[in-house]
Amino acid sequence: MNLQIRQETKPDIKSSRRISNLRTGLEGLQQLGNDLDSLDGLLMQLSNVTGKNTLKTVERMRKDVAAFEPTITVLGQVKSGKTTLVNAMAGWADLLPSDVNPWTSVVTSLHMKPASRRAETGATFQFMTEKNWDRLLNQGGRIGEMASRAGAESELAKIGEQIEKVRAKAQRRLGRKFDLLLGETHSYGYFDKNLLERYIVLGDEFGEEDSEQGRFADILSSADLHLNSEALPVPLCLRDTPGVNDTFMMREQVTIQALRTSKFCVVVLSAGQALTSVDMGLIRLISNLKSRNVLIFVNRIDELPDPVNQVPEIENSIRQTLHDRQGPEDADILFGSAYWANKALSGDIEGMSDLSGKALCDWAEVVLDANSGKLAPHEMVWELSGIGHLFQALSDRVIEGQGEQLLQKTARNALTVATSEQAAGMVRIGAKGAGEDTLSANGALRAFRDISTFHEQAFDAELDAAIADYHTRADRAHAKFMDRALRSLLTHLETFGKDHVWDYDPVGLRMLLRSAHSAFGARVRSLAQSRFEAAMADVAELYAKTYGSAVENIQMAHAVLPDLPAPISLGQTIALDFNDGWWISWWNRIRGFNAFSKRFQNLIARETEDFMTQSKEIQTRQVRDIAKDCLRDFFKQHDEIIQDINSATDAKEIGKLFENGEDGQKRAQLGALIAQFGALVGQDSVDVGVAAQ
Repeated sequence: MNLQIRQETKPDIKSSRRISNLRTGLEGLQQLGNDLDSLDGLLMQLSNVTGKNTLKTVERMRKDVAAFEPTITVLGQVKSGKTTLVNAMAGWADLLPSDVNPWTSVVTSLHMKPASRRAETGATFQFMTEKNWDRLLNQGGRIGEMASRAGAESELAKIGEQIEKVRAKAQRRLGRKFDLLLGETHSYGYFDKNLLERYIVLGDEFGEEDSEQGRFADILSSADLHLNSEALPVPLCLRDTPGVNDTFMMREQVTIQALRTSKFCVVVLSAGQALTSVDMGLIRLISNLKSRNVLIFVNRIDELPDPVNQVPEIENSIRQTLHDRQGPEDADILFGSAYWANKALSGDIEGMSDLSGKALCDWAEVVLDANSGKLAPHEMVWELSGIGHLFQALSDRVIEGQGEQLLQKTARNALTVATSEQAAGMVRIGAKGAGEDTLSANGALRAFRDISTFHEQAFDAELDAAIADYHTRADRAHAKFMDRALRSLLTHLETFGKDHVWDYDPVGLRMLLRSAHSAFGARVRSLAQSRFEAAMADVAELYAKTYGSAVENIQMAHAVLPDLPAPISLGQTIALDFNDGWWISWWNRIRGFNAFSKRFQNLIARETEDFMTQSKEIQTRQVRDIAKDCLRDFFKQHDEIIQDINSATDAKEIGKLFENGEDGQKRAQLGALIAQFGALVGQDSVDVGVAAQ
């Protein structure tokens, strides 16, 4: 149920208009925005000269361009300054409260539109479902599952007590509404600080029970806020995730899901704090992402007594940890202060602490150049905050990744439509050529659909075989890991006895599965390329056979498989990631070598069951769907093209139409559009005549 809430007065949330360099680092995105606008303008022109069927293709392309919204997920532990950084990136100081409830599974997404594309301000809040809540209550999340399987009843009881406390608090606040809200959605035509505090901020646990602050926070699943940004030239989604300090990691799966649906990740670390076990968990989660898609922002350099000398030391330490933990070693590491940025946005730079002010001056000596002297003081602080450098790094990645891919894919498909419309005109005026009347219009469409069915079924079988081989390899890797771990355990027991707690790093299992997934991805890419080329050749041959020389200049766009999703779930926590707490308690309760080996096998086999399911089922399903959609989209486009070519049956009458000025203008427009789309794609399309050979 989607509950539409009465719209109230628009909140007075304004970005700073005084910072002239607020757009620093976004220059590349400005050009991308211009390119997307120009492309949409060309598509609009194309829609005026297409047939009724290919018009559907053009409309889909325009929707894809309009829906362009790169998502950046921000991760970090509680109090790393993560939300403060998101506020600075959004250009609004204190937009989101910085004390987001660490007990809920809330992921807050800021959907920001450029000022030139005004969007209605609004907010949508999704509540947990009964299934979500039951999982927490009955199992205590992932660690609760582990504790239950290991027989650590006392630890499981502690988890249950904490979750019951959260439930009781929510029920006291909400009364009968508690059960009614589960699975519901609340939508508002506005948002302000009071509304956000009511939904996503942890209320005062010791305050009044009827306090509105934190009223819904304990049972909220996600929040989506829609707003305009003065600084951004293209739409952008900033996804603020809950802090990950929760000992029992009840939100780990939420974080994994957020990363699955996001292209880029910013990991926020605190400059004044050594890398903790929580940070190690973050590094494990991002270890399966491409280095280019990960940025590490070391926040809070304003709290360093000597940032000039400490920053290089911190960077070297992080690099070493990434190397030791098989993390993305080539990831960019940036330093800055979200605190400084928000002071600049709010105009309160005079309100800095003495320590922060000293750090700012010291940092300015090594960061600012001669031209910085022209900046006003608050603009200089913005420059020193590092937000501009962060935006520059993100902009580069958006442009070379999703931006360029969208531009190229859309231009290729538009060129196919434009040249097919030109070819349709030739067919309509009777210029079929040598292949004329080999197939009737209906026969051509039936033959085409036979081709699409054949290739889709063949591709499906090929993907089935690739997935089956991956399953075999993944199961072999799992069995090898279990065997090695068990032998390591027995050797430990024989050497040290049970008084020394054994630990075994599961990084070996992750590396084996990562290698298997990489090989699987490479195989799918190879299969897709071969299948796409074969499909294009068959379609081109059908065009030539049915319509002859009239269609040989249709520029057929290659179906291109996009970047495949990273195997994020390989970073999921498993029992052997822990060396203390209930794991040690479990260890100390076991008696005898045989008991150790049997209980260990049972524990790890069951614990890695979900881990393996994520890897074998969910990840492969994602890859399969992406690959099949690419081929399906290719056939859908050409199905519409063939229908439009076949739509004109009276060549004489249509030939007369092409002799008048209106249709001459149409041909001229198509020629101009073909030239412009062709300039965008270069040599990335193939003539039907060439493809058919």
